[in-house]
Amino acid sequence: MPVLSEETIAKLKKLQFSAHQIVEGFLIGLHQSPYHGFSVEFSDHRQYNPGESLKDIDWKIVAKTERYYVKRYEEETNLRCYIILDHSGSMFYQSGKRTKIDYAVELAAALAWLMMSQKDAVGLITFNDAITNMLLPKAFRSYLPQIFRVLLEVQPNQQTAIQPVLHKIAESLRKRSLVILISDLLDEPEKILSGLKHFRNRHHEVLVFHIQDLQEEEFKFKHESIFVDAETGESIR
Repeated sequence: MPVLSEETIAKLKKLQFSAHQIVEGFLIGLHQSPYHGFSVEFSDHRQYNPGESLKDIDWKIVAKTERYYVKRYEEETNLRCYIILDHSGSMFYQSGKRTKIDYAVELAAALAWLMMSQKDAVGLITFNDAITNMLLPKAFRSYLPQIFRVLLEVQPNQQTAIQPVLHKIAESLRKRSLVILISDLLDEPEKILSGLKHFRNRHHEVLVFHIQDLQEEEFKFKHESIFVDAETGESIR
């Protein structure tokens, strides 16, 4: 299962940010938010220069030393993002040439590639009935092969448990982040919403990509068929 072909990368370069168009306003809003950069880290102090903005002056240091110092930060990356990919059994369903997981993996890879191109820090979490991989966000292009390797290795698992997994992930994220969930969302809506609200309650921004197969939506089967639940193994005729 190719993650990003040369043709796809070429198209991405030409479009600059095709996936970004989907979330353009959302990302711009985060970049310009009063929280400033998600991954801005305090580094040290330096002496204040007349004419500079007063907002970064450390008044505690001024009170102690009677000298003006400003806080200095490490280079800002615009966003800290976690891409969360569902690879439960139902994600491997296909009515045509490609499975839902094929599209999901390509989407995850494209988002990682594109967001890192604009110096966003990107991490990846994969899950089925438990967390299977967790790569912390980094903004280095050299990190992409590691993300792609994990995407290539995802395997189907019969069971899924979206709600407890989302709760566990939400509890583990210490810094405010953009959370992108890619899933077919085959669970009770109340359970899914409960997990997503947990992120919002912890001040994370949440974006959901709902992956569906048209056949699942239209359910147009012309012949007598046996339907097997990809996650429970139960079947009906």
